[in-house]
Amino acid sequence: MTFLWPQFLWLLLALPLLVLAYLWLLRRRQQTALRFASLSIVREAMGKGPGWRRHVPPVLLWLALAAMLLASARPMASLVLPSQQQTIILAMDVSGSMRATDVEPNRLEAAQAAAKAFLAELPRHVRVGIVAFAGTAQVVQPITLSREDLVAAIDKFQLQRATAIGSAIVVALGELFPGQGLDLASLTHGRNSDSFAPQGRSLEQARKDQQPPAAPVPPGSYTSASIILLTDGQRTTGVDTAEAAQLAADRGVRVYTVGIGTVDGEVIGFEGWSMRVRLDEDTLKSIARTTQGEYFYAGTADNLKQVYESLSTRLTVEKKETEISALLALLASVLALLSAGLSLFWFNRVL
Repeated sequence: MTFLWPQFLWLLLALPLLVLAYLWLLRRRQQTALRFASLSIVREAMGKGPGWRRHVPPVLLWLALAAMLLASARPMASLVLPSQQQTIILAMDVSGSMRATDVEPNRLEAAQAAAKAFLAELPRHVRVGIVAFAGTAQVVQPITLSREDLVAAIDKFQLQRATAIGSAIVVALGELFPGQGLDLASLTHGRNSDSFAPQGRSLEQARKDQQPPAAPVPPGSYTSASIILLTDGQRTTGVDTAEAAQLAADRGVRVYTVGIGTVDGEVIGFEGWSMRVRLDEDTLKSIARTTQGEYFYAGTADNLKQVYESLSTRLTVEKKETEISALLALLASVLALLSAGLSLFWFNRVL
């Protein structure tokens, strides 16, 4: 717990003084009672003592004062609360490898169905954007609250050649931090005409070109947004995946990776060529580890749906630094009222 006005904590030193004052009053009362000539007369005059009950109202009042003094220092506590500004970017692979049928009916259709089920489970206040990537990455649906627009964007996916996982992460970051990030065009579009060759400048060079450079923050510290990356993990072009993951980590954005397909994969044909497409789990685990996210394996359509359902639970709450002065003030009020009420009930006086 931290305090916005810690100087007010000095007021807590008054609490021990109040305890001493209370003990002094009790002692003074006893001395006054002993002035009677006979102890038997004292007992008759006082009757049966209130015992422990006499101390309850003062103790409750003392606790109420302590709570009010703490509230005056404006305490801040880290609480897990529902997020009202949560943003999720779905980065979905639409490369040719997603036509593989090791996940029925194929990887792409299973991913589309699971993504739409995920959107249906999300609270309506969570904003979502969609990035589709193959040889290049692009925002196919800007961040929105409209689930209908998101579903329409998912239904329009078309398979393309190559896989630029790093570029997808960079474009997703650009959507989260408009006007504050790297030059996305120079990162995701290089001069090499071969779509299967690595393209674009390095992120190190891009950082040098930034004016001013972005100050890194602790990985995972940006709790208002997350990226969900769904792919088979086999990069063939675009920004280096490890460098893109580090860029997300420097911005504090967690990247949750979802691997779809099987490790053995299968041979697919596409526009006159064929190749074996395998799930590259090592790359996806590395991205999640770098950004303080988490990796999920989705080997079947049912598993994929379960992954998205668990992500819905994970991404709609966040730990926030919240002022709890109002809660302490409420506690103080309840204690003060309880103190007065018990005193009236037991002794027919406020205190």
